[in-house]
Amino acid sequence: MHYPIGLLFDLLASSSALPWNITVHFKSFPEKDLLHCPSKDVIEAHFMSCVKEADALKHKSQVINEMQKKDHKQLWMGLQNDRFDQFWAINRKLMEYPAEENGFRYIPFRIYQTTTERPFIQKLFRPMAADGQLHTLGDLLKEVCPSAIAPEDGERKNQVMIHGIEPMLETPLQWLSEHLSYPDNFLHISIIPQPTD
Repeated sequence: MHYPIGLLFDLLASSSALPWNITVHFKSFPEKDLLHCPSKDVIEAHFMSCVKEADALKHKSQVINEMQKKDHKQLWMGLQNDRFDQFWAINRKLMEYPAEENGFRYIPFRIYQTTTERPFIQKLFRPMAADGQLHTLGDLLKEVCPSAIAPEDGERKNQVMIHGIEPMLETPLQWLSEHLSYPDNFLHISIIPQPTD
């Protein structure tokens, strides 16, 4: 419930056939497995909290703090009502950065794995190295989750998925953050076992 549906698909069903069959139960809510949301206001508050956290990483909260309450509402209503133009008119500001900075301060990301008890990995990671080179998805994984990368002489054991695709490890992290972040402005990266079929 509190993870984006695309992330759940990447983690749990990316090797299954589409359309994805979902079973909805109306009795015996699984309190131990899912957070129970008593109202839409709780979901909105959780979403806005994630957006604010992402902006703190990218811009030291400057962008979100300069927005008015009506902008926050427009962002949420655009997402809730599936109105891309309404949502993007506000979200675009959260994806911009000054040209002289060459990227965000830190990349808001979370790495999820099906083979570990830890819900996700999240650390501070800059989009650019000290020498001015852009960091790539491979650089992030080598530093934060080295087990996800196949050894040069070894067999691939994992697949790295974002939005149902397997991006190349050479892809610049700044580009991924700008173009493949979820509406909460986080880059949700799934590491799943390599399919055997």
